[in-house]
Amino acid sequence: MKVRTSLRALKQKPGSVVVRRHGRVLVVNRANPQWKSRQG
Repeated sequence: MKVRTSLRALKQKPGSVVVRRHGRVLVVNRANPQWKSRQG
């Protein structure tokens, strides 16, 4: 999982889902798991 300051580019990729867990914003992509990241 990568840590990025902005998830805007990853939100627009096909198959990506924005999830909030424990106060953190995550982007999970089942189509391409290498794009999994969290904001921070």
